[in-house]
Amino acid sequence: MSKKKALCFTGILLWLVCAAGGSSFGRSTAEASAPTLVTRSGAATGSARAGARIVFSCGGQVCVMNADGSGRRTLTRRQAWNLTPSWSPDGRRIAFASNRDRNSDALDVYVMNVNGSDQRRVTRTKGGDSSTDPAWSPDGRRIAFSSDGIHVVNVDGSGLRRLTRTWDETPAWSPDGRRIAFTSRRDGDYDVYVMNADGTGQRNLTRNAADDHVHVGGWSPDGRRIVFHSNRGGNRDIYVMNADGSGQRNLTRNPAADLFAAWSPDGTQIAFTRRVGLGNPEIYVMNADGSGQRNLTRNLGGAAPAWSPVPHS
Repeated sequence: MSKKKALCFTGILLWLVCAAGGSSFGRSTAEASAPTLVTRSGAATGSARAGARIVFSCGGQVCVMNADGSGRRTLTRRQAWNLTPSWSPDGRRIAFASNRDRNSDALDVYVMNVNGSDQRRVTRTKGGDSSTDPAWSPDGRRIAFSSDGIHVVNVDGSGLRRLTRTWDETPAWSPDGRRIAFTSRRDGDYDVYVMNADGTGQRNLTRNAADDHVHVGGWSPDGRRIVFHSNRGGNRDIYVMNADGSGQRNLTRNPAADLFAAWSPDGTQIAFTRRVGLGNPEIYVMNADGSGQRNLTRNLGGAAPAWSPVPHS
């Protein structure tokens, strides 16, 4: 991805994380524990009880918290952008994008342990190009990412392979590893596409004149549905559809901007980012039918959530 495209591509996310943390790449509040939450009737709680966690972008850093919003802490502390984190299938590592070694706005993919240790670089993108939006394959051996198209690479950085050759981004693996959903602007507007894991069989799922975007964690755990965000109603909302593109419907219907949706590991909940006006972006969770919407970060800010695949203590 060229530097110009990288900046355009990450623009929405940078807008969100800058609002949450300014230009200081994080805030002192990033270490603070979330306040005690009072659960309303119908509020989403299932995966919180199961012990799942959520990793997310926070003021230019990578943060993690419990699924009820408690236990928030910062995993990265570099004076750089650290964005778009995602969990490995075994729950032991986190992939993310960072410009820490580039001396520019260009990004590369990194991995680290879930406690923030052993941070190491996976991609070594040349020039002003960027590699971002890492998504683990279900077997944990490969990472798909965006770089002027969709690429896959082994976790150790070997075996780099390009899957698409247009301005495509934000890959999301299906749970069975056979397909990858992604966002593409090849038809003039952003749509959600799907392809086989080898890059064949690419087709448009949303076919809408508005802008539709999928995110890491977009597939439901049973592989039957895909969650995405769209501005087709004049405002960014969270939508869900069947994996073949049918049955598209709005889940949030909120005047705020709702983006970056991800399924919980048990398929009962969806986490997403909401920003009201010029306020901080916040991480929300809701039931899979759109009910029980609840703020997890409570004024501490956060964006681009991704659930842990297995419970952790």
